[in-house]
Amino acid sequence: MDLKDIQNLIKFVAKSGASEVKLETEDIKITIKTGSDEGKGETTYIQQIPTMAAQPQMPVQQQAAAAAPPVQQEAKAEDANSKYVTIKSPIIGTFYRKPAPDKDVFVEVGDTIKQGDVLCVIEAMKLFNEIESEISGKIVKVLVDDSSPVEFDQPLFLVDPS
Repeated sequence: MDLKDIQNLIKFVAKSGASEVKLETEDIKITIKTGSDEGKGETTYIQQIPTMAAQPQMPVQQQAAAAAPPVQQEAKAEDANSKYVTIKSPIIGTFYRKPAPDKDVFVEVGDTIKQGDVLCVIEAMKLFNEIESEISGKIVKVLVDDSSPVEFDQPLFLVDPS
């Protein structure tokens, strides 16, 4: 099931008026809740179920040696970014850096932001949700291209809080 199928399922559930729908297949488990008490709209939980695909067997020593280099590279990248705060997507949708096609972007790399500043908008089901900063700091990196689909909890920006 790809992102487009999930978005279509969310639209269908919202139009149907159902308060909660659960879908479980061999490799994915989805729960969609609409009409929450707090008026926040819908909540979608997607859980990837690990699959036990048939893979060629390698001796344990070879598996450990093959896995070691990526882990070291990840650790180095994590150390370099450890002083930065990652702002993540609170919803699934389409990421936009501008309020409208003919307007300027909300923030650029190097801009200083305050708590509550709008960083971007994410369109979900024809609703444009402004994503506000929860921290103050300086934008170090924009991690997503304009007009790209984003997942829940996907990193969007790196911010230097100092």
